[in-house]
Amino acid sequence: MLEIIIQGRGGQGAQTAGNLLAMAFFAQGRQVQSFASYGGARRGTPVSSFIRIDDKPVRVRCDIERADAILCFDASLLEGRLLATATARTLIVVNSARAPEHFAAKMPAYRVIPIDAIAIATRHGMGRIVNSALLGAFARAIEAPDLDVLERTLRDEAPKKKDENVAACAEGYRRADTLLQRSAA
Repeated sequence: MLEIIIQGRGGQGAQTAGNLLAMAFFAQGRQVQSFASYGGARRGTPVSSFIRIDDKPVRVRCDIERADAILCFDASLLEGRLLATATARTLIVVNSARAPEHFAAKMPAYRVIPIDAIAIATRHGMGRIVNSALLGAFARAIEAPDLDVLERTLRDEAPKKKDENVAACAEGYRRADTLLQRSAA
């Protein structure tokens, strides 16, 4: 079973990203459980989305205590309670313009892939809506779901700017691929 936590702030699209990611995995024939948790339910407060993916029905009904992967919409949230769910093998994709070396020095116990999703979103006319760029990067980092399935899900389910969402997703995927290739060399 693959257990994923998506962490953001209210208004950043973390819950929408969780729903879209769950739909893409389901479209690939996987069993999915998706639920969200939000504190004060207002803009700027922490929002979490949780996803479990498996080949068989997901029957566990508790919070995710040990994440296989974390998608973080705001680097300032990479602390305390969120990092308590991470282990050395947890893959963390974070929205940040900082270089990978910054996170390697600051958080050496974790595998962190920073993606400047704001720059990607801005290039594709999405303003500060970063969820599609981060979803593409995340899909490449965890090697699932397939990019074409994720793009199809965005075309079918994105609330607006479908072409822009797909383009941002593809660029996020390519950026993560470049970082992963560089770190493997």
